[in-house]
Amino acid sequence: MPESDKSDAQPLADADAAKPSAWSDRLSEAWQTATGQFKKLLPIDQFSQSLTQWFSVSEAEVVEILATVRAKLPTTEALLIGKPQAGKSSIVRGLTGVSNEIIGQGFRPHTQHTERYAYPSADLPLLIFTDTVGLGDVNQNTQGIIQELTEDLQQQTPNAKILILTVKINDFATDTLRQVAEQLRRRYPEIPCLLAVTCLHEIYPTQVADHPAYPPSYEDVQRAFMTLQADFAHFCDRAVMIDFTLEEDDYHPVFYGLEAFRNVLADLLPEAEAQAIYQLLEKGNAGEQLGNLYRDVGRRYILAFCIASATLAAVPLPFATMPVLTALQVSMVGVLGQLYGQKLTPSQAGGVVSAIAGGFLAQAIGRELIKFIPGFGSVIAASWAAAYTWALGEGACVYFGDLMGGKKPNPEEIQAAMKTAFEEAKERFKRINR
Repeated sequence: MPESDKSDAQPLADADAAKPSAWSDRLSEAWQTATGQFKKLLPIDQFSQSLTQWFSVSEAEVVEILATVRAKLPTTEALLIGKPQAGKSSIVRGLTGVSNEIIGQGFRPHTQHTERYAYPSADLPLLIFTDTVGLGDVNQNTQGIIQELTEDLQQQTPNAKILILTVKINDFATDTLRQVAEQLRRRYPEIPCLLAVTCLHEIYPTQVADHPAYPPSYEDVQRAFMTLQADFAHFCDRAVMIDFTLEEDDYHPVFYGLEAFRNVLADLLPEAEAQAIYQLLEKGNAGEQLGNLYRDVGRRYILAFCIASATLAAVPLPFATMPVLTALQVSMVGVLGQLYGQKLTPSQAGGVVSAIAGGFLAQAIGRELIKFIPGFGSVIAASWAAAYTWALGEGACVYFGDLMGGKKPNPEEIQAAMKTAFEEAKERFKRINR
């Protein structure tokens, strides 16, 4: 390594080594400074309103965060081309883990003949699905559909692109689909094309009630697959059999052939995008990972509200400060919601607090009762108030992160995250307050 590089690297190493103590010093200094300033704001009914104004999230800051993250995100644009009921939405479910209901709500008109769905969010998409509408309908203009897809593919973006043709295994009326595929591949030979043959169970032998080991070796299935594969051989790079059903269909696994589908995508997509899909399917936590990017920013706001909560809780009047602390914590959830793209009214933010706080209410009451202990009750109450506020902020980030990921928030997971955050924060704030 050149000498200049070594000299540059050493300060970075020293900075990394000093991070824990620097963080504690910064937190302690902020605590002491804020305590003196916040007490001047009493009476406390004015305090909550002032703090909410101080820690609002500007639109410019959110835009900057999104732009920074989006530039590093390995996004894949998948153009799903096939007839209605050919399994396009099922592919979206298989790749994202999102429910059928949410997917149905997520697709939005994009052009006259296409709809678009971004996962986990339009602001930070990991996967962008474009679905053809009305393909195969004699009343639809096939050339119009081709033109719109062509315009989509012409867009200059850093995103990886892939064409996914979906055909039911018992559907051999594929002239329109082959016409679309032929023209798109002729214009864009560099964009990979995958043929996904779906709905395999529709031609299983009559005595078969569930999926066999993959791949299915039934003669009818193999014959139909080879026929379709030959029909699209000039347009598609690869072909794969899948059968993605609903839970109520009682086929197991629900996403039959998902691993084979994932492996084919990995072969056809660039490495970064393929790795992102691998992580998404193996861990199912892409939404959580993106949420964590927001959480790092959100913690700056959570810390400020923690300091404010501790200052209020230190007032040695049991129960007198609880309404204001609650209002303060509701304001924090509103600010975090704004950061995650969820604009909430105060009553809506209060509803989120009620939904995720659960058993922590008993701890909040216990915190107030401790103030009756002479000498050190208020000190402990302050530490607990700060820890509770921190835990509530962490729980809110998990909640909003789930919404961002297109998932229904899981109360048990949120409670577990809050419990862990509370115990860690309680010790941290206790040390600072000594």
